[in-house]
Amino acid sequence: MKQKFAFTIAFLLCSLISFAQQIQMPQASPSAKIAQKVGLTDVTVDYSRPSTKDRKIFGELVPYGQVWRTGANGATVLSFSTDVIIDSKTIPAGQYALYAIPGKSEWTIILSKNIKLWGAIGYDPSDDVIRFKTESSKLKKKNETFEISFDNMTDTGSDLSLKWENTRVDFRIETQVDPLVMAQIKEYVIDGNSTDPSLLYSAASYYYTNSKDMNQAYNWINESVEDDPKYWTMHLKAKIEAALGKKTDAAETAEEAIGLAAEAGNQDYVGLNERLIKSLK
Repeated sequence: MKQKFAFTIAFLLCSLISFAQQIQMPQASPSAKIAQKVGLTDVTVDYSRPSTKDRKIFGELVPYGQVWRTGANGATVLSFSTDVIIDSKTIPAGQYALYAIPGKSEWTIILSKNIKLWGAIGYDPSDDVIRFKTESSKLKKKNETFEISFDNMTDTGSDLSLKWENTRVDFRIETQVDPLVMAQIKEYVIDGNSTDPSLLYSAASYYYTNSKDMNQAYNWINESVEDDPKYWTMHLKAKIEAALGKKTDAAETAEEAIGLAAEAGNQDYVGLNERLIKSLK
């Protein structure tokens, strides 16, 4: 009995050692994760990257007209930390499997709520959150390895770009920035009656940049610089005065900003204010 028990233990130990000594090799389609802040939204993509390896991809390895996993191995997962807008439809914050149906000149892009599938095996259209069409284009230079990237960034959105072999497909992800920023301004500055110079500057800057109530922006920036004048806050005050048609005031404020910037050793802001003064003449 003791010999049998000892044999069993030895077998288990050998099995564990064998398992631990498995040979590690490069993956044929290595996994990748990219993350990008789009507006105020965190967008991430988890996917695997197959390579061409002298094969014809679209129309052969990846057939036209069939659902493709948009990568390799498990489903490609696209995540949003807030609601986003794709193809004019609001997509709730969450995780989605990214599928595609390639065509010769037009693709169908699909976001599915089922992220647990191995590739497209078991794909069910009833799980679709959105399905829309987008044009494909030809790349000038061949992409040997499948790539997903963020392109054409703005303050509120980005293209998600799919590139492989000689084909490129893009679709736009837009985020809801203004409601989120305005809610913060209302909470911290308006309802909170803030006297914090940095908060007042931020609120004034957002109003100026987005062409909102310029008089309100002027009130906030005045409060900010009265309490704690900085070369960057004075520069914003000068720009708001210029927007309000107060050219003389704007020039005087810009001169003050130049002095503060020179004292701080920031020649970039010296130049910005000099160009602003020149534009007022």
